[in-house]
Amino acid sequence: MATKQGRILLSIFALVLAGNFGSGVSYNRPPPRENFYVKPSKADDSATPQQVHISMAGEDKIRITWITDDPAPAIVDYGTSSGMYKNSATGNTSSYRYLTYKSGQIHNVVIGPLIPNTVYYYRCSSNSARGFSFKTPPSNLPIKFTVTGDLGQTGWTQSTLEHISKSEYDILLLPGDLSYADMVQPLWDSFGRLVEPLASQRPWMVTQGNHEVEKIPFLHSTKFTAYNSRWHMPFQESGSSSNLYYSFNAAGGTVHVIMLGSYADFNPSSDQYKWLQKDLGKIERAKTPWVFVLIHAPWYNSNSAHQGEAESVHMRDFMEKLIYQARVDVVFAGHVHPYERFARVYQGKANNCGPVYINIGDGGNREGLAKNYIDPKPEISVFREASFGHGQLEVVNASHALWRWHRNDDDEAVISDSVWVSSLSSNPACNV
Repeated sequence: MATKQGRILLSIFALVLAGNFGSGVSYNRPPPRENFYVKPSKADDSATPQQVHISMAGEDKIRITWITDDPAPAIVDYGTSSGMYKNSATGNTSSYRYLTYKSGQIHNVVIGPLIPNTVYYYRCSSNSARGFSFKTPPSNLPIKFTVTGDLGQTGWTQSTLEHISKSEYDILLLPGDLSYADMVQPLWDSFGRLVEPLASQRPWMVTQGNHEVEKIPFLHSTKFTAYNSRWHMPFQESGSSSNLYYSFNAAGGTVHVIMLGSYADFNPSSDQYKWLQKDLGKIERAKTPWVFVLIHAPWYNSNSAHQGEAESVHMRDFMEKLIYQARVDVVFAGHVHPYERFARVYQGKANNCGPVYINIGDGGNREGLAKNYIDPKPEISVFREASFGHGQLEVVNASHALWRWHRNDDDEAVISDSVWVSSLSSNPACNV
């Protein structure tokens, strides 16, 4: 682990680089909130599993990821009764270096096949010091997703996580910007401890944002080192060659979720573009009535923040037609730090067969809210508000889903925006 002095130097260096190498258009951002640091428990020793989180690795499998300070076996013992671990699986262990920082031992184990909608109890590295449990997602509808972006590690983050913990969701979707470590690697460890109470109990499916890039010219030339090492997503299972973009099915294949990489190559000759074409081409809408896409940099945005960025403008130019022709139902994005919901849109205009676009980069990051909107409000923008919060998407049946955005107002969750969304597969006018 880095020394305290090293962390301070890295913090200063990160702030300098953020000013010199960060992408995006300058604007008047509200005052930032400071990060806090979640320390390891004093009761833990170097072999105690920490920073535990789970993700889907196929419809009936779960990947469990955890870190130990010292070497420990990559073993998960699990079962459906508390303290009774009748099954066991082994995986792999890795670590990474970033300047003077060396990570702990990062363990990844895939367990299954598992029974849907069932609570499993498990322990990591066969270590009895800490026990965990999770519930598998259901194998059919209804299913409930929580969506939150740009989390960070502030008091607002804590409030958002507290509200999420009460939502009884099945899967969490996060469209980029997780820890806001910004090259200060111990903040990745802090973030892992912060989200563990939730991320160890339900699958967290994430994609990368600009704060995950962490490339330093001449000093650390590899992008996404910490993100790829710590948050392994099911890219191989979906035929992708990169952890930066992938897809997965939920609710017995009635829901297909595509996670795209705003900071991976996306031009028509890129691997990501070709993969997306193939992935969309495999979907049978008679069997899969719902398709959702997550990106980090939004394709539509009426806030003054992050206007004109290549990751938004060019990715939309290249990929919007693919998304539209596949009749994707909703596109979620982060990056911009208020909430905004658009009408169904295609090529900048309202279109009944286009996706609903929702920007939800309001999880609680230290950079603060982006409060300045463009006036007059575009006709395609239905609802916008500069508040921290999170969203809940309950897919009720093959034709209807309920979307609700919960604002964190005075540390109390307030439902500020709510709308029923109809699947495009149920609209005869949009059948292709």
